Amino acid sequence: MTPAETQPAPSRLPSIRRRVARALLGWSLLAGLAVALAVAMAVQEEVDELLDDTLRASTDVLGGLLATQADGLVAGQTPMVQAVGAGGSDERFAWQLIGADGTMLLRSPRAPVEPFREAHGTGFADTPHWRIFGQALGGGRLLVVAQSRTERAEARFEAGIHAVLAALAVGLLGYVSLRATLRHELAPLQTLSQRLSGFDPLQGNATLGDAERAELAPVHGAINSLAQRLARRVASERGFSAHAAHALRTPLAGIDAQLAVAQRECPPALLPRLTRVRDASRRLQQVVAALLALFRSGTEPQRQRVALDALVGRLPLDGIAVDVQRGAVVDADPDLLAAALLNLLDNSLRHGAKHARLSAPAADCVRLHDDGPGVPTARRVALQTALGDARYEGHTGLGLMLADVVARAHGGRLVLPEPEDGHGFAVELRLAAAHEPASLTSR
Repeated sequence: MTPAETQPAPSRLPSIRRRVARALLGWSLLAGLAVALAVAMAVQEEVDELLDDTLRASTDVLGGLLATQADGLVAGQTPMVQAVGAGGSDERFAWQLIGADGTMLLRSPRAPVEPFREAHGTGFADTPHWRIFGQALGGGRLLVVAQSRTERAEARFEAGIHAVLAALAVGLLGYVSLRATLRHELAPLQTLSQRLSGFDPLQGNATLGDAERAELAPVHGAINSLAQRLARRVASERGFSAHAAHALRTPLAGIDAQLAVAQRECPPALLPRLTRVRDASRRLQQVVAALLALFRSGTEPQRQRVALDALVGRLPLDGIAVDVQRGAVVDADPDLLAAALLNLLDNSLRHGAKHARLSAPAADCVRLHDDGPGVPTARRVALQTALGDARYEGHTGLGLMLADVVARAHGGRLVLPEPEDGHGFAVELRLAAAHEPASLTSR
């Protein structure tokens, strides 16, 4: 269990709230638009009915006024009402009194000079520019009252646009209300997120406290229970590491000492075999040292500025030459970084590398590039996928696994970039959290 694994992930509630708020805005606007269109269609239909009723009522009133005045008129007589001002078909209302033979008897100033041909009977009819209503006055005469279609379109548009604006306003008000409700409902989760950001399950009797809402009580209980299990597990691992420091190092050191004596006293024919055994014993000591460093009692990596040349100078390197970038400095835990580099260099040596280059592309990144045979691209991608998913068993060796655990303990990742010159094998310990490329094959 590494220290980084015991820390809660950063809160994503603000991002979730923004996405939900955008979704609410979109749905509110769509709902408001749909309602607005439905209301606009209904309003326009009602406006048409209202205007038709107005035409019918105007015909009734005007028919009563003209009934007596039109009795003495004959066909072709000059209209009783003369045109006033400029005439035209854009007049809002007009009327005609048509005789039984279809000739004009009377008309309003801006009514068409020719009788409405569509007014062959009573009731409603349409022309390209007018909506007309005809009513019989007796003696075969017909009173036709007309309204400009432009006027009717303007009335429908004004009524419709006001309905749309009102519906959209209601939709926006609904969005504001829903967003305020959302903020209020997510507030307890935001509080829980803030508590988790400062929650250390390894502290004695660590607890999140009481839940702000009853429905969150099971979540608080589950997190507190998980914290207790984590604390017990970490305590067990720390106890193991403290015991292993004595139980493993001492016999391994004794084995190495006995092998050194045996090398001095053995016959020349056995010396190569004892040398290989002692090399294997040293590698075992390095692995044990790395494991103990990972399970030491500290809860966080003790990060400091580490000069790579000084760090490499303290490593027991045999069989591989390491060039270090001049002045390379990284921000890392020196013990954990040393354990990771020791295992990576041992990997390089066992795979045939004789030379390695160590550099620091950034203050939170260490790059190791050896001159070994490397691996095919498909294998490198498979290794990177396994490291990304922390699926070590059956996919990666101990060296890559320990290096990845060290990188994760620093909040970062182990990355296997493609070697710049196309030869060898390259590894990067990115010790601070960083976003990985979407696809390794594109690198």
